Amino acid sequence: MFRKSFFLFLVVFLIASPVYAAPTVESLELSVNLVWVMLGAFLVFFMHAGFAMVESGFTRSKNTLNILMKNFLTISVAAILFYVIGYGLMFGTSGGSFIGVDGFLLSGVDDIGFFIFQAMFVATCATIMSGAVAERIKLGSYILIVIVMTAVIYPVVGHWIWQGDGWLTTLGFSDFAGSTVVHLTGAVGALMVVLILGPRLGKYKGKKVNVIPGHNIPLGALGVFILWLGWFGFNGGSSLAADPELVPMVIGTTLLSTSAALVASVAYTKLRFRRVDASLSLNGVLAGLVGITAGCAEISLSGSIIVGLVSGVLLVEGIRFLDATCKIDDPVGAIAVHGICGIWGTIAIGFFSTDTGLLYGYGTSQLAIQTIGVLAVIAWVGLTIGGFTYILNLISPIRVSEEEEVAGLDFAEHGSNAYDFKDTLLTNDDTDTATGLALADRLNNLPVGKSMKTE
Repeated sequence: MFRKSFFLFLVVFLIASPVYAAPTVESLELSVNLVWVMLGAFLVFFMHAGFAMVESGFTRSKNTLNILMKNFLTISVAAILFYVIGYGLMFGTSGGSFIGVDGFLLSGVDDIGFFIFQAMFVATCATIMSGAVAERIKLGSYILIVIVMTAVIYPVVGHWIWQGDGWLTTLGFSDFAGSTVVHLTGAVGALMVVLILGPRLGKYKGKKVNVIPGHNIPLGALGVFILWLGWFGFNGGSSLAADPELVPMVIGTTLLSTSAALVASVAYTKLRFRRVDASLSLNGVLAGLVGITAGCAEISLSGSIIVGLVSGVLLVEGIRFLDATCKIDDPVGAIAVHGICGIWGTIAIGFFSTDTGLLYGYGTSQLAIQTIGVLAVIAWVGLTIGGFTYILNLISPIRVSEEEEVAGLDFAEHGSNAYDFKDTLLTNDDTDTATGLALADRLNNLPVGKSMKTE
């Protein structure tokens, strides 16, 4: 009886068991490529934690909550708008090589993985503005600017360069992972908003440039490390496939350029200011990352070191020029990092590309094409985001009041503080009478640091 029952059970089990087809080489390759691109998307998403830490650490503690909320809202708003309209404008069927005309709400789009990866990029472009406008912009005004940037302005730039039929692509413009598409676009947007916003209170007095120190450089340094890690996904994932030849080269050039930029920033600040400036050196890491992003797939390992060395020096002088000469107040150096180094990284392809570069005997045509692309993006973003912000400011001022800026945007916009540590300060007569004072308030009430005169 037992044998009959066991045999019957075995027959039923075999009949009911599904039959799976053996995986093919093609299906395995697709799966591996998908995993690689998704890993890249996760790393780029994690970069937003780095941006939040850099921006928080390099600014005053009384604005930390506001910066955190801006970063969370940026990636959330950007993802939704990119799904609704941005992806279609960027990757839809080209209308006159200028803008996409279909694919809205991902209609007719099968590759959802590609959408997810690109959504991380559009959020990165928008969050570049967050640090530059920190400590003085209204949260509502910032979100409106992010909406315009992510829904229209950035997708148009991306269509020109990454869609395949865009006019800059047809011209031969090269930007593998976004020195121009992502970083220069974000930096030009940040510059236009900062010009309308004006500097923070107390930043400039006559010819003097007052240093307003960040409240937590270690936090900013951790953010830089996170961004460095995430950038391997940013550049490596842009291969869109786990190519065993291309991916290691992309990661290698990214690593070497960044390392060279840090060394250059450290050495140059030592020579320039007789001190190794920590904040400039940390920004030097980001400068090297931005500088190699465009050419990481077509510049040699040796060439990437040169690109990084130049990026590190450009970063130091760029921040000093914008701050001391142009009186453009950018608390975290985002405009110099993503703008000046984004331009350099894009132009560098014209010199160092092993396929089209001047130094490899291919003439100046690629250099000219890269320059045209940079100028076109600057003009488009400058006019659109500048015009929108100017009109928005006329309708309702985008800057908080003087009282709110002094009190800090954490309290003015959110009604609370990021830090709630308490200190006990003894009075001068050493009695037990104590005055409670939040640590954040003590940090923000420190006297403004040294000043430097323009040369």
